[in-house]
Amino acid sequence: MPIIIEYSHEIEASVDQVWDVLTDLKAYPQWNTFVEKCESTLKVGDPINMRVRVLPFMAQPQQEFIFENEPGCLLSYGIKPAPLGAMKSYRSHRLEPLPNGGTRYLSCFELSGWFAPVVGLLLGRFLRDGFRRMSQGIADEARRRAAA
Repeated sequence: MPIIIEYSHEIEASVDQVWDVLTDLKAYPQWNTFVEKCESTLKVGDPINMRVRVLPFMAQPQQEFIFENEPGCLLSYGIKPAPLGAMKSYRSHRLEPLPNGGTRYLSCFELSGWFAPVVGLLLGRFLRDGFRRMSQGIADEARRRAAA
């Protein structure tokens, strides 16, 4: 069974404003308590190098690869599949314009493969909390920038 973690926010900011927060990687340390550092060209196929705080007492390096980049709509990345189908991940940020000029932000993380249940047992609650904090941080930062 894959691990799927999803969050959704309706944000009082335009799609462009939310996209700017999502892709302003250098600013992540200012508002993101889960991904403390992030560097990438965001070009499909290129790496995205992060420093991720999965456990509360330490941050660890994480390298993933950009799968999709549709400006203003979708950014996705993940780990390449591990040998023998042990594990693969898919992380996506989707933006949808709302009739009121705001944005629906959809955050999704999926971890699959035969080793995923072990990761879920060991780190599931920490991953859920981290992705919750990050998605809330994106919403809060977009609102802050829209109000400025």
